[in-house]
Amino acid sequence: MNIRSLTRGDGVVIGAAVLLFIASFLDTYGGDSSNIPNAWDNLGLLMSVYVGGIIGAVLIVVARALPQPRTVIGLELGQVGVALTIFAAWAAFWTIIDPAGSIDTAGFDVEVGAGLVLGLIGALLMAAAALATPLVPALKGALLPAPRPASPQPYGAQPPGGYGYPGAQQPGGYGHPQPGQPQPGQAQQPGQPFGGQPQPQQAQAPQPPAGDFSPFWFAVPVPRPLFAEDGSPTPIAELAPGTWYLAVEQRGAALVAQTQDGRRGVLQDTSGIQRG
Repeated sequence: MNIRSLTRGDGVVIGAAVLLFIASFLDTYGGDSSNIPNAWDNLGLLMSVYVGGIIGAVLIVVARALPQPRTVIGLELGQVGVALTIFAAWAAFWTIIDPAGSIDTAGFDVEVGAGLVLGLIGALLMAAAALATPLVPALKGALLPAPRPASPQPYGAQPPGGYGYPGAQQPGGYGHPQPGQPQPGQAQQPGQPFGGQPQPQQAQAPQPPAGDFSPFWFAVPVPRPLFAEDGSPTPIAELAPGTWYLAVEQRGAALVAQTQDGRRGVLQDTSGIQRG
């Protein structure tokens, strides 16, 4: 599971679930009765509004954090979670419209308690966030910022030589001969000037220019599918926000990306990606 794939909308769902949990311990009814119960004293209200909404929020968050979609009786976990949040908001609305229900109110007045009010607010907020997250760009953004890689090396590149690297040559100085200078015990080559400077005809040939594309690290702003390189329409993986992937090739507007487990595929939607 990757918690960095959670969106801002998921954060609203989590906050609404916490509000529902707190509201379940508050009084659901108020008035002249001396025995005012909370949601835990009413099993039907507890399971339909409070527990139902919290289970829906858990399913939405788990479905977002999983690398691959999971299904239950043919439905994705996220879809089941959204349905539960809508049902919880529906039940909370009609409960607050008729708080007494079948309770005999002949001897006392029944008023709406804080538990029902906060429960309705939490359920409505949760259902609205679950429905709006795929549609509102502000809610589709990553909940946690993606960590930037320390110093990503190009694909297949070796660390540059220098002080501290094994086999690194120190430029000049006492005990460190210059490049081309004869090593201790090595005879001076005939025709080579003192100091070991190469002759013009010994100059190295210029290296061919590198290609226009250089591999780089990137992160996606929202979950995006990764398709097979053979053009198959079935995704082989899903790139999650908050994780860095390696772009190894460019094909028009698409990128060939490599995941952490070594799988390669084509990322067709490259809009809004963050380069490392």
